[in-house]
Amino acid sequence: MSETSISVVGSRAIFALFGARDQHLRKIRDRLKVGISARDERIHIEGEPEPVAQATKVLEQLQAHLRTLGEVTPEDVDRILAEITTGQPSSLAVPIAVGGGRDVRPRTPGQARYVEAVRGHDLVLCAGPAGTGKTYLAVALAVTALRQEQVRKIVLVRPAVEAGESLGFLPGDLQAKINPYLRPLMDALGEMLEYDLIRRYQEADVIEVVPLAYMRGRTLNDAFIILDEAQNTTVSQMKMFLTRMGYNSKVVVSGDITQVDLPSGVRCGLVDALARLRGLEGVATAKLTAADIVRHPLVQRIVDAYDGRPKKRGGGKR
Repeated sequence: MSETSISVVGSRAIFALFGARDQHLRKIRDRLKVGISARDERIHIEGEPEPVAQATKVLEQLQAHLRTLGEVTPEDVDRILAEITTGQPSSLAVPIAVGGGRDVRPRTPGQARYVEAVRGHDLVLCAGPAGTGKTYLAVALAVTALRQEQVRKIVLVRPAVEAGESLGFLPGDLQAKINPYLRPLMDALGEMLEYDLIRRYQEADVIEVVPLAYMRGRTLNDAFIILDEAQNTTVSQMKMFLTRMGYNSKVVVSGDITQVDLPSGVRCGLVDALARLRGLEGVATAKLTAADIVRHPLVQRIVDAYDGRPKKRGGGKR
């Protein structure tokens, strides 16, 4: 058995390192099979020599991360644990520089592979559940390409397919009816660019947010084009969209094939494209899973429950 300790200044730092309800602590302890406790502003680790050494490095890196960014997330714990246990620097460290001194960083190996696929291919098809960063990472890459003048415009596209509701009964004109469908794309943009800059870009047609139906007949050169919610396209719509690609353009298509809102019997355009275009030169496919979810930890458990995976028991009241 081996035992060591590291110094931590203040109970708040210990709370941040251990996480709410000790969620970070439990993850490190369960993964490395060590005992961890805190007293007198020190964290004590005990167990077999190698796991103790690994746990010490994990906690030291988390503490450095806390000093720099002021918080520790479950994704940070996962990333640092993966780096320490594999003994290799994680490719997740490669950031997406969106400007304004801000970087967007892939949080999981699946996200890192997705980002590298987009960087290296003109067309990427990505399928994955809610919360895996499909849209957010694609928008970050588009903003970076625009800032670095690799493209002249960003085009964000969504099919206006009703998820159990009727567009016709929503108030307002066509634009007002469509806005709720396009809102998630604008939310992602709003986290990377200031509102006034987004508005100026839209007025100058540098950023365009449009329903899929408005893409017919167009050819887009020097553009970064993102089709979101692609599981709600038909095969013919997907073909129409993909053939809008012009010279020096990049296209990212993403969706969750477990949440298709098409009428029964209508083949999903994303599923068809994933099968039809797999292996085609210049095309990459990426699959994200529940392990890549970076929203609230409960989101992953919800996805697992709907996918029929065994439930993880929590400590909530019955």
